[in-house]
Amino acid sequence: MRVDEGNVECTVPEQDGDSIGDDVFFNPVQELNRDVTVAALRAYRERESRAASYLDATAASGIRGVRAAADGWEVTCADIDEDAVALCEENLARNDLDGTVLHRDANPLLHEDYFDVVDIDPFGTPIPFVDAACQGTRNLLCITATDTAPLCGAHFHSGVRSYSAIPRNTEYHAEMGVRILLSALVRTAARYDIAAVPILTHATKHYVRTYLELDRGATVANEAMDQLGYIHHCEHCLQRETETGLIANPPERCPDCDHGIQTAGPVWLGPTHEDAFVAAVRDAVTAEMGTAEKAVDLLETLEAELPVPTHYDQHRLCKRWGRSAPAMDEFLDQLRAAGYEASRTHYGGTTFKTPASVPEVRAATAD
Repeated sequence: MRVDEGNVECTVPEQDGDSIGDDVFFNPVQELNRDVTVAALRAYRERESRAASYLDATAASGIRGVRAAADGWEVTCADIDEDAVALCEENLARNDLDGTVLHRDANPLLHEDYFDVVDIDPFGTPIPFVDAACQGTRNLLCITATDTAPLCGAHFHSGVRSYSAIPRNTEYHAEMGVRILLSALVRTAARYDIAAVPILTHATKHYVRTYLELDRGATVANEAMDQLGYIHHCEHCLQRETETGLIANPPERCPDCDHGIQTAGPVWLGPTHEDAFVAAVRDAVTAEMGTAEKAVDLLETLEAELPVPTHYDQHRLCKRWGRSAPAMDEFLDQLRAAGYEASRTHYGGTTFKTPASVPEVRAATAD
């Protein structure tokens, strides 16, 4: 079938949901992801004027690479599937665009050559590509992970195996996935004396997408590693605290309710985005994008989101406290009036971030 996205028209195979079949994979649900990618590439080109080359490392139909080529990037599409290679060539030609298409595995390709921007968008975990991608990327590494169940702890052992960390299935499960993924990426980059700094990250539907700016040197890699640590979480009262460092020292009991504690990590405890870059990406969203309105809403929420390592769900807290949940704006105003910062999050309509503890939130929002 043919699809129109942005300013391009591409031939893609029809898909049965998100399942993998024999055909080249194409996910129409990821249009928002691709729209934000194009906007991020525009914003990054303004940030780093020398950036010109873009590798779509797991290209499939090539729609992401074709859209980058239509936006002026020197595009290379790579895939190990011969049908995918033929489809990439067809879609570049259909739009009268220049680009290189390679029948190659991304890993040896990234060990042999450098690209200013590398995009890893596989089905499932991106981890098998990350070592090579860190070494073959000059400036910006864009990564999608669709294995959210392992990342957030719902498939615990799979998450441990893939990400060399302990994920926990909490009420902030999407953010747990974000921070487990970022931890694995930062640790991998650091092995090569590279600091991988997230400048835009979002968890949408069933995937996590992050954009990492790379900087080289042992000192900056150490500084990135310093932002790793652990989350100690009480399932009973929902209180949580964080601890920096690679050695966990969890409390034996919850200091607020004396119940047991679960520990997750190592996770990334630093900011998951840079406000100025998110604003630039938002400004680069244009009307021809099919998800323009959703993209702007997402980016505006991200820009205002506090850099706190976890978030709360207002409805879950109020239910636990045996009280009705007020309107979110009223709830957040109560927190701010009590002297605490508070923001909505992009993880859901009833989720919020604040540095306040659970007892402090409860007291601040009491009738």
